[in-house]
Amino acid sequence: MKHMAQLKTVVLLATLTALFGGVGHFLGGQNGLVMGLLFAGLINFGAYWFSDKIVLKMHGARPITAQEAPELWDMIQNLASQMGLPMPAVYRIAQNAPNAFATGRNPSHAAVAVTDGLLALLDKRELRGVLAHELGHIQNRDTLISTIAATLAGALSLLAEMTLWRSIFGGGSDRGENHNPIVGIIGMILAPLAGLLIQSAISRSREFMADHSGAEVSGDPLALASALMKIESASRRIPLMAATPATASLYIINPFRGEGTMKLFSTHPPTRERVQRLEKMANDRIGIHI
Repeated sequence: MKHMAQLKTVVLLATLTALFGGVGHFLGGQNGLVMGLLFAGLINFGAYWFSDKIVLKMHGARPITAQEAPELWDMIQNLASQMGLPMPAVYRIAQNAPNAFATGRNPSHAAVAVTDGLLALLDKRELRGVLAHELGHIQNRDTLISTIAATLAGALSLLAEMTLWRSIFGGGSDRGENHNPIVGIIGMILAPLAGLLIQSAISRSREFMADHSGAEVSGDPLALASALMKIESASRRIPLMAATPATASLYIINPFRGEGTMKLFSTHPPTRERVQRLEKMANDRIGIHI
């Protein structure tokens, strides 16, 4: 599993480099190609080493101590100990929408972030299930690829915007081309491409795996199932203002509802299917104990 995550990371960074180099060449010829590759190199370096910090800052997450939230801290510490993980950093996001995510390049550099809305909505059993799910992501070592994908998707969206403005205000390649309408089209295509890049980098199966890991360690699949249904229901009413389409894949429940064909590109499996699997786990556990 660790090697698969590393392979996905390499593929994602290589894809980003090719995209930046190609767009740079289109905008500025040979000089643009060199600048695009240099920019991609800087982004790749920053994404690998600092993507977790970037994502936490993007969401306004604030680190909290054991003194500030002793119950939450103890819950995470106990679960981490059960899973053989180092204690992750704990962050709180001042948002009323209930949600949570884990980030970090490895278990030794991991963090769990929860919103105020999550702490207010869930009871202790449900909260424990959600925290176990997030620690499952850390244990399964898929936080690195998730966080890098979110960071790079944001970078690609910025590139798309730059390309669009470049086409509007002029400026072509070093061959003297100006106001090329194709450049504007390319810019508009790159924004959704950033989202599609995330889909290719992150498998929906990671949510099922984290659900399973979380339910196993918490010993209460139905509590996590209940939490998922509560979070999804509340997310329909309360927008998560800190989230962006580029970072939606990080959360336990996608804060943006996909409609129509967009469901095909969702990074999260249907909540109903996740709940059914957890209910089956609960039934199996009852059967074992009987």
